[in-house]
Amino acid sequence: MSAVTTHSSLRPVTTENAPAAIGPYSQAIKAGDLVFVSGCIPLVPSTMQIIAGGIVEQTTQALANLKAVLEASGSDVGRVVKTTVFLKNMNDFAAVNEIYAGFFGDHKPARSAVEVARLPKDVLFEIECIARSQLKYRSAEHRVPDKPNSVSWRHLE
Repeated sequence: MSAVTTHSSLRPVTTENAPAAIGPYSQAIKAGDLVFVSGCIPLVPSTMQIIAGGIVEQTTQALANLKAVLEASGSDVGRVVKTTVFLKNMNDFAAVNEIYAGFFGDHKPARSAVEVARLPKDVLFEIECIARSQLKYRSAEHRVPDKPNSVSWRHLE
């Protein structure tokens, strides 16, 4: 087994407001101003059990988990760039779409939606996303040496 460590430019994100990872992965990883949120399934964070009900309840819970991870990363739903939705049954697409539309409101991130043969714990719905984080920057007046017309942003952690 190799001794791989997380690069210093990457920041794992964890929160108790979303289900703990059920495998060797992080709830999310921040890389610069990007947040890569792992697949969120409809587990209730306090019990780590699948929420009772069908596609409506499962979609609602998974989206709540996604929001919790985004907020823990310093981002929010309005900063989501792209989502990938995994459905056990594409016949649930209309119901999922209605909940999804209500969750994102006027914000319309890019999205892919696919039907899959099976999802973790045999849930009906899973969602992952890429978002921008809320970073603070210093002045844009920092000039790059040897490039007099350039401007770069300096990130503050």
